[in-house]
Amino acid sequence: MEISFKGKRALVTGAGAGIGRGIALKLAQCGATVLAVDLSLSSLESLKKEIPSAEIVAVDLSNWKTTSDTLKKLSPIDLLVNNAGVASIDPLVAITEEQYDKLFSVNVKALINVTKTVISDLIARKSPGAIVNISSQASKAALLNHSLYCATKGAVDAFTRAVALEYGPSNIRINCVNPTVVMTDLGKKIWSDPKMGGPMLAKIPLNRFAEIDDVVDCVLFLLSDKSLMITGSCVPVDGGFLAC
Repeated sequence: MEISFKGKRALVTGAGAGIGRGIALKLAQCGATVLAVDLSLSSLESLKKEIPSAEIVAVDLSNWKTTSDTLKKLSPIDLLVNNAGVASIDPLVAITEEQYDKLFSVNVKALINVTKTVISDLIARKSPGAIVNISSQASKAALLNHSLYCATKGAVDAFTRAVALEYGPSNIRINCVNPTVVMTDLGKKIWSDPKMGGPMLAKIPLNRFAEIDDVVDCVLFLLSDKSLMITGSCVPVDGGFLAC
């Protein structure tokens, strides 16, 4: 199945590394003009060496006004992937206000603000669009010592459904992808330890963790014209974890 985004401008948050970087690279391969946003300028500069045509912007997405003002300068934007996110693995009694503020500012507040900015642009241009939010299996299943992270990703799923209802009549689609553990560089460091990864792996029927391309391929499908009748969906990329 061939997918082309020729003539489309695609914004990816958290594009400097991991899943976001993989999405940016694949979008460029499929003809899109990539608008790469990340907190780390050095990561973006590294990405631009691989995608010379990319427009790169370093911004702290937790800053509402700065983010909105910055993204407006990138218009028009046809496609959006809200990938930027942070995690915290702590028991509830150890969670601090600072952790709460950080996780909700990036995982929820920033995602809502970026989506609002992009949809405002689409509505002003009377243009169709597609948005994919990177959520997690943690929005659907309780994970030990992930209560704060689970809460943020549950909010992402709920927001996705509500926006899909609100802007479906404007031909703007919005969906979620809900991965299991993904073998990014960080993922490998944390989950390759059998003591950490073993119990999680035992709950996955396909008996492996996801690779970056497993998530990227699902995201590109949901952004593409191959999924024109799909909106408001949360798609697990979890090897069957949620089926158990």
